[in-house]
Amino acid sequence: MKKTTSQELVIEIKNLKKSFGNLNVLNDISLELYKEENLVVLGKSGSGKSVLIKCIARLLKTDNGTINVLGSEVTQLKTNELNEVRKKIGFLFQSGALYDSMTVKENLEFPLKRIKKELTDAEVDAKVKETLENVGLQDVLYKMPSELSGGMRKRISLARTIIIDPEIMLYDEPTTGLDPVTANEISELINDIQKKYKTSSIIITHDIECVRTVANRIIMLKDGDVYKVGSLSEFESSTDSYIKSFFKTKKKN
Repeated sequence: MKKTTSQELVIEIKNLKKSFGNLNVLNDISLELYKEENLVVLGKSGSGKSVLIKCIARLLKTDNGTINVLGSEVTQLKTNELNEVRKKIGFLFQSGALYDSMTVKENLEFPLKRIKKELTDAEVDAKVKETLENVGLQDVLYKMPSELSGGMRKRISLARTIIIDPEIMLYDEPTTGLDPVTANEISELINDIQKKYKTSSIIITHDIECVRTVANRIIMLKDGDVYKVGSLSEFESSTDSYIKSFFKTKKKN
């Protein structure tokens, strides 16, 4: 497991609660994300993982608690203030969320022209090509999403997310639906993005091989509560039956 290089807080969550009707999804969650850290959030379906990162970006409103992102309390921000914080956050949705009617080039230009309005057309073109090179897909500029494989679409979704140079990355199940080889490539790409862009990331995943590849630190949720926080080695050596159920597979050489 990689060591983090900083103890500077990027995200600090305290006593976060979120319910949908009578269903309690998050119960008094507290966690920290440090600068240039990959924090993996692990847990079974329904444990509140995806709800957690949607609350961080305030795609969902919280019921209680505080979420401090880059020095701003996002639960209290006005719309224009929230939008400024969101410009610093990249969110990779599980579906990828590419625009089917746009080419790869147009998909990448879309957020860039909205957020980096000062760029000239030539600078936009250069940024698009540079970002595609960083995800290893410089030859698909004019292809439509429907012409790409699942792994390629995931890479383009990543490219569209990092093209605005976010400080924070939120990954929602980045390897779901991919074959093991492609899933490993996406996991390695997450590490490459961390190094190249100096990102601080929260990665939601069920994929233990992804966890082993990317995690600086792990937080496990169970039934909406924090069950354990620790290093990969601490999780893999645990004798707790619930934790062991996630780490049944042996580490690949």
